[in-house]
Amino acid sequence: MAMSELPNSRTEPDGSAVVRILCYNVRSMRDDEDALARVIRACAPDLVLVQEAPRFFRWRKHAARLAAKSELVVLSGGATAAGPLLMCSLRATVERTEDILLPLTPGLHRRGLATAVVRVGGARLGLISCHLSLREDERYAQAGLVLDRVAALGTPYTVVAGDLNERPGGRSRTRLAKELQDGWDIAPWGAEHTWPVTAPDRRIDAILATPGIDFLACGVPTDLDPRDLRTATDHLPVLAVVRVPAVVPAA
Repeated sequence: MAMSELPNSRTEPDGSAVVRILCYNVRSMRDDEDALARVIRACAPDLVLVQEAPRFFRWRKHAARLAAKSELVVLSGGATAAGPLLMCSLRATVERTEDILLPLTPGLHRRGLATAVVRVGGARLGLISCHLSLREDERYAQAGLVLDRVAALGTPYTVVAGDLNERPGGRSRTRLAKELQDGWDIAPWGAEHTWPVTAPDRRIDAILATPGIDFLACGVPTDLDPRDLRTATDHLPVLAVVRVPAVVPAA
């Protein structure tokens, strides 16, 4: 199925929302920024969960520029979340945001979570963008903290997406899979592997969701400009189309 054949974003008559979600490690925007924005625009996402957003000098300006070039707005994250960033289209109504710094292991990079609660149509959705550690024991602990944050958001449905730095079947991925669906496992579409961009042979980036979210398609788009993909960053993007049920008002 080509990207043009994916379901379009829409709100169903019952209030449920069909939403396009993109997960993308942008390597601090050190590569071709215009190519990066073209890739994002081509995916036509409602929500973008970014990893390795700029974290240092004038990082807010860089994030705002990427959002503008991508025809989106910055929602949350960046340096205040140690790299994860959230962007969204104007279709999303923001309820609240919170950036979380995870415990620092001496000698390793600080990690964090960019989180938000948004409403799209009649659906209410939690978002968590994460970038887990390269070290196995720290990564496993961080997977548990991600699940704790899912519970703390207090939303009926939540999407977690990020660079998990681990292949499926690893200890941390297995821990996450006990509570979250993996979009590729449910509705594989496009290509599976996300890294490295020049010869991808592993799926370390993923879009996960709590039960009740219906994955319609999830994978790496295969009909984007290959030159843009190669020059944008060192990861390939993961695109998912999901249906999120409407929130039923209390009686």
